[in-house]
Amino acid sequence: MNPSKAKQNESLDFIRKIITEDVKNNKYNRQIMTRFPPEPNGYLHIGHAKSIYLNFGVAEEFNGICNLRYDDTDPEKESMEYVESIQEDVRWLGFDWEDRLYFASDYFEQLYKFAVELIKAGKAYICDLSVEEIKEQRGTSDKPGIESPFRNRSVEENLDLFERMRKGEFKDGSRVLRAKIDMSSPNMLIRDPIMYRIKRVPHYRTGDEWVIYPSYDYTHGQSDAIEGITHSLCSLEFETHRPLYNWYRDQLLSLNMLKYCPEQIEFSRLNLTYTVMSKRRLLELVKKRIVSGWDDPRMPTLSGLRRRGFPPAAIRSFLDKVGISKRENYIDLSLLESCVREELDKKCNRVMAVLRPLKVIIQNYPEGKIEELEAPNHPKDSSMGSRKIPFSRTLYIEQDDFLEDPPRKFYRLSPGREVRLRYAYYIKCVGLVKDETGEIKEVHVTYDPETKGGFAPDGRKVKATLHWVAADQAVRAEARLYDRLFLKENPLEDADFLKTINPQSLDVVTCLGEPSLAGASPGSRYQFERLGYFCVDSVDSSPENLVFNRTITLRDTWSRIKKS
Repeated sequence: MNPSKAKQNESLDFIRKIITEDVKNNKYNRQIMTRFPPEPNGYLHIGHAKSIYLNFGVAEEFNGICNLRYDDTDPEKESMEYVESIQEDVRWLGFDWEDRLYFASDYFEQLYKFAVELIKAGKAYICDLSVEEIKEQRGTSDKPGIESPFRNRSVEENLDLFERMRKGEFKDGSRVLRAKIDMSSPNMLIRDPIMYRIKRVPHYRTGDEWVIYPSYDYTHGQSDAIEGITHSLCSLEFETHRPLYNWYRDQLLSLNMLKYCPEQIEFSRLNLTYTVMSKRRLLELVKKRIVSGWDDPRMPTLSGLRRRGFPPAAIRSFLDKVGISKRENYIDLSLLESCVREELDKKCNRVMAVLRPLKVIIQNYPEGKIEELEAPNHPKDSSMGSRKIPFSRTLYIEQDDFLEDPPRKFYRLSPGREVRLRYAYYIKCVGLVKDETGEIKEVHVTYDPETKGGFAPDGRKVKATLHWVAADQAVRAEARLYDRLFLKENPLEDADFLKTINPQSLDVVTCLGEPSLAGASPGSRYQFERLGYFCVDSVDSSPENLVFNRTITLRDTWSRIKKS
């Protein structure tokens, strides 16, 4: 079932209001159709999730359909790897395009024929200026452009040259096809934009069939029209492109080359603090090996978030809270993190694990004895069952949970102090052992056998409860502790955004976990009690070598980190 939420009981955003009116007035006299049109030149990030959720969501809400179409017009940057990753991401978010998978490259022949008709109508011409010369003659925002000396070529000459461009008679970059619109338009994009370039680069789908490729602006709108899209929903940076979108559409409609008349509507893109939303810059992080790849759990890519353990339901909940508007703004990353915690809290089994182990020896506990203690898998949901945890004379606790000389308001274990072990007993520190460097190797304690289950029959209270694992039965694993990749809210404020990289965005430790974690399958999620939510890594983990990614901490500690 498609997870998009119906908006019947909510105030409609401006896009849904437009579509509601269009349906009411039967503007299109047919089914509502949207599309998600990624360029297969990189992995999708969470900003794309907003477009996926909107396009598939409104299609479902208005009993319409949504296509998945790749706008694959730049073979230098595109690949099947990106095509496949995009499909995986869309499915992971919970959406299905059924049999409506399309590629702009499927329309190359039709787009070429459209261009021929525009040439015949005197609306396009072959220009011999280089791309650099075209840029120079385009003018500025307060200065009109200069018309190309080739703008008034005859229709016959333009048709001949265009056909010869297709046959590969000219060198790369020697000629282009330009639309003949208005070199004095205040909108720079209208000043005779390039429609086709000569580029001898094999296409990942069409191979060497084409040596000329259409521009994105020319291809996108015509692909919408060919597919019968009613509402072309784009992010706000395409607002200045809309007059060009409409110009191509209207010219071809007037020539009876198109049947459908799609409408472009823009909405604000998703901008998150402490990250970048640009495939070009994300690719830079990958190429410079600042991250391990597109699916590095520190990346805002959907594959990275999936590998880190973010549930798709949390992303959908986050997008519901963000909403749809025309106003550009930055959304605080903590809102997404809050949605992740809320979702994981409901579904994750609780377990105990120690990230930085410190040995504890219970002096009055019998040697060789092992008892099994009962622990619920979830404190709020008894239907999730329980598990047995072994308890023995030698345990491990977190190094941070012991201080030899504690400051005021430190309530965890220290000499002479009594604390509770989760699901087990009260223990009291009676001594410690240090190595030759003065580092604490062992903490010696006694336990009160009358406090089994963590409660004292005499009613005495302790101020701290610690998690722990039994030494001999512990499962060894690698834990990757992830933090925000950038130190600044807006990394792009710096001329070199790479200088804002957080050097502590990844810390790798060897941890010890309770036996129930043995053989945990990739993608499994848990709450390590007191430590955060963790996910078994889908790439590097195996039953013999467990690897856990910290999905998120139990609470937002970033404000404290920034001030420290």
